[in-house]
Amino acid sequence: MLKPETHNQAERKRGSGVRVVYESLRDEILDLTLAPGSPIDEVQLAERFNMSRTPIREALVRLAGEGLVETLPNRSTMVSNIDFLNLHTFFDALTLMYRVTTRLAAQNHLPGDLDRIRAHQADFAAAVAAQEALAMIATNREFHAAIAEAGRNPYYTALFLRLLDEGRRLLRLYYQSFDDRLPQEFVDEHEAMIAAIAARDVEAADRLSRSHANQIVRQIQQFFAREVRQDIAL
Repeated sequence: MLKPETHNQAERKRGSGVRVVYESLRDEILDLTLAPGSPIDEVQLAERFNMSRTPIREALVRLAGEGLVETLPNRSTMVSNIDFLNLHTFFDALTLMYRVTTRLAAQNHLPGDLDRIRAHQADFAAAVAAQEALAMIATNREFHAAIAEAGRNPYYTALFLRLLDEGRRLLRLYYQSFDDRLPQEFVDEHEAMIAAIAARDVEAADRLSRSHANQIVRQIQQFFAREVRQDIAL
């Protein structure tokens, strides 16, 4: 039997292993290095990370909880597909939650909320300047999460975070449509939303957040509709 301190060390080591696997696979899925529908092989992952299959499985459970992987009836695992057929319903829900959470933040925020929102905006602006797509995705999520939390409705916050998490790969495609060179005007849109929240201008917050969401939706739709065929002479 392991001594208590030895057992604790083993638990910390396993926890660290789970985090390494989870963060590595999450980044590869979000960056589309692991394409939707790609199989996940636990044995290969165990060899790659030089660890047992237990932390691999725990990492996959975390990813499944975020909707990034799914377990099939035969117990194999794959990267979750993007439901392109129902994107319109996702976009409707996402746009609504942008509006609702920003309106409520303008109405209900406390002084400390603005400090947190501005801090996340600074991180987002830095990621945009560095053209680091995964950092943009992460900091954008935290920015909008802070706005939702300032609205003081945990039900809306939970739903919005679920939508933001499910849409992270779409956001990767959004940034990719700009070659990861996001125009400064989109950083400025965040600043305008902060100003409306700080001024408790609910209607302006609604208008700006709707415009912000609509711009993202249009850009993603245009990215999917772009002409990629080649005219090959025969």
